Amino acid sequence: MPATLKTRATEYLKGLQDRICAGLEALDGKATFRTDTWERPGGGGGRTRVIGEGNVFEKGGVNFSEVYGEMAPEFAKQLPGEGNRFFAAGVSLVLHPKNPHIPTVHANFRLIQKGEASWFGGGADLTPYYPHLEDVVHFHRTWKAACDRHPEVANYERFKEECDKYFYLPHRGEARGIGGIFFDYQQNNPEKVFEFVQDAGDQFVSSYGPIVQRRKGMPYTEAQRDFQTYRRGRYVEFNLIFDRGTIFGLKTNGRTESILMSLPPIVRFVYDYQAAPGTEESKLTSYWLQPRDWAAEKLTGE
Repeated sequence: MPATLKTRATEYLKGLQDRICAGLEALDGKATFRTDTWERPGGGGGRTRVIGEGNVFEKGGVNFSEVYGEMAPEFAKQLPGEGNRFFAAGVSLVLHPKNPHIPTVHANFRLIQKGEASWFGGGADLTPYYPHLEDVVHFHRTWKAACDRHPEVANYERFKEECDKYFYLPHRGEARGIGGIFFDYQQNNPEKVFEFVQDAGDQFVSSYGPIVQRRKGMPYTEAQRDFQTYRRGRYVEFNLIFDRGTIFGLKTNGRTESILMSLPPIVRFVYDYQAAPGTEESKLTSYWLQPRDWAAEKLTGE
């Protein structure tokens, strides 16, 4: 990959962190991001920005990292490209709102090089606790529109299917959330892929902001809050067992505090939890977490 594209991608991602943080602070209206700048032993570093105890966000983080050096040979064998030398730049974020009516959200956009191989990856997905159709449809339509603007390199149906496959807990037999898009190892036509990555990254606040605005004033009960903290356990399970970003960061000696900032602040692990039949809690797994063509769902008035 030309060095100029590597440089441009890194600068874009660094600026994307700034823009997303500004948008999230405006949504919260109270809390601001704390910034930690760090260096990685072996090469590179990053900026971790964390928000919490706000009007909306109980905990959240938006990471930028630019790291390089040598990876362990056994891990290097699992990735494209020859040798052990690597470079990676990316933005990764997770937001855990306190109100159970506002979904948890995750997104990341990254460039990785190993030897002569290089690729873009990323995506965004939504993890609701008490879903609202309007929110789910809006989220998926935003990402579909971004994909549709770049038909040479992006395909919403394929990226959605990849998202549904990736954010899945096989030991539970259930999805983590209602999906979004996920793409990785995008090596062909790098300039066009970079155009798509920029477009997609710029859509994050518009994909999530309207959901926050609609739900942040909704009342909720302690029972709903308990269900939210129980379901957050699924998030913990996925991130610690399956998440590629977590694994990559730990395997390349990344900053542990930054890697694990994605974990929720309060979570409950309940033995053999069973939702009562016919409740909103039971509907989460029986209906909402089943893959559907959400972008094609009809809303009232359409």
